Amino acid sequence: MTKFFNTAGLCKPGNHYMVNPLKRLRNVEQLIRNELYFTIHAPRQSGKTTYLYALAQKLNKEGTYIALVVSFERAGVGSMTLDVANETVMNAIYNSSTRQLEEKYRPENPGEKNFLDLYNYLHTWSSTQEKPIVLFIDEIDALMDDVLISILRQLRDGYQGRPKHFPSSVVLVGLRDVRDYRAKVRDDQKSMGTASPFNIKSDSLLLKNFSKQEVYELLEQHTKETGQLFSEKAKEEIFLLANGQPWLTNALANQIVSEILENDFSREITPDMVWEAKNQLILRRDTHLDSLIDKLKEERVKSIVQAIINGDNIVFDSLNDRVMYVRDLGIVSQTDPLRFANPIYAEIIPRVMAYSFQASLPGEIETPFFLNADNNLDMKKIMLAFQEFYRENAESWIDRFEFKESAHHLLMMAFLQRIVNSGGEITREMAVGNGRVDLLVKFNGRRTAVELKIKRGEQSIEKAKQQLSNYLDRLGLAEGYLVIFDPGTGAWEEKLYYRETAFNNKKISMVGV
Repeated sequence: MTKFFNTAGLCKPGNHYMVNPLKRLRNVEQLIRNELYFTIHAPRQSGKTTYLYALAQKLNKEGTYIALVVSFERAGVGSMTLDVANETVMNAIYNSSTRQLEEKYRPENPGEKNFLDLYNYLHTWSSTQEKPIVLFIDEIDALMDDVLISILRQLRDGYQGRPKHFPSSVVLVGLRDVRDYRAKVRDDQKSMGTASPFNIKSDSLLLKNFSKQEVYELLEQHTKETGQLFSEKAKEEIFLLANGQPWLTNALANQIVSEILENDFSREITPDMVWEAKNQLILRRDTHLDSLIDKLKEERVKSIVQAIINGDNIVFDSLNDRVMYVRDLGIVSQTDPLRFANPIYAEIIPRVMAYSFQASLPGEIETPFFLNADNNLDMKKIMLAFQEFYRENAESWIDRFEFKESAHHLLMMAFLQRIVNSGGEITREMAVGNGRVDLLVKFNGRRTAVELKIKRGEQSIEKAKQQLSNYLDRLGLAEGYLVIFDPGTGAWEEKLYYRETAFNNKKISMVGV
């Protein structure tokens, strides 16, 4: 069987192309040798489970430890009592051990003996083994409220008994860093108190995205297996679009190989195929992207996302829970300035947020109405049409819109997206604190730069001209469009204007709305 790019579940060396998981984190084995408890966290479908199984198999093969991977996801039910939760996680440990460990290394079947709780179960297992136990607990952050507090406290209580009477190392793995859990367990729930139930944690490790070298190595495995080449530019585009996010990287490659080319390995993979795959993934919205979109409904996600789209300044530091939360989810970058984690997220998130606008646009907002003689977009006609539409509809539409803080920008994006959908695309650049959104409209081989700006006095307009001029320089373009939204109470006759001006040897068309 030919290997393939995996987009669902655990990666297996015999079936899938895969980056060596054991090289993705450093110092983990040293922490285990030092008998420490620690956490590993990363967004969904980043390769956490693949890493855990690879490391556990390595440790078991070497023979020094008994290593087990177990998921506590089934205990993540809000209505579950502590007794049922303890029974659930004990059963999960036993069932996992029957698949991963030789019989002599397994814990007892909890159904055959009345164990009081997880602490007693782990104590009994450890006390009957000559080798130290390393326990990897996946999906720890699926646990809720009192169940989570109870499980963490039991692990802390057993810590002093390691390695003979409790697991030598416990590794908590999930989307979020456990940190010290002085913060609330969930929004609007009671605090865990001043002391951490897991204050024995020695370290917190983030499983990062693939590096550029790792992405190239992954793609080259396919070339070695099938002879099919990725052009250098195609490899670069895959890395740039996904920014090394493991699922997106594999999904782009798989979409090209399996869906677009239908496993015709004789054809070289080009950048155009990468962009086609990207568009198909966005339209198809697989589980990975849907789970990402679902988070937009949460207020702590919504506030950060809207700030990015608007380019607004927000007050935060590295301890701000909202910022850390969206970073832990993988929605935004790990570095400042805060921006979406990769170009695919930067495209799909605003598109989804603006979808209700786009779906409600009148039928005449279609590509054929805005084409000029050379079959390209008449941008001036588009801008004038948007002004008219905005004047007639913006107030009532925005008042009912869920994402009010970013509604002006999203409405413009929806308007443009509806027009360019047939044969074009829009790329977006946005980040917290830059005060604007930069759009690049690509249609029929032509590129057009559009900057969106909220008016904050005349000085902000002069600054926007400079920003657009810099953007045009970077793109190698001589002209662009500056759309200025005026939230003031002035008359429409003052707000609506279209005028062309020269700035730094650039032609800037200013569109007031």
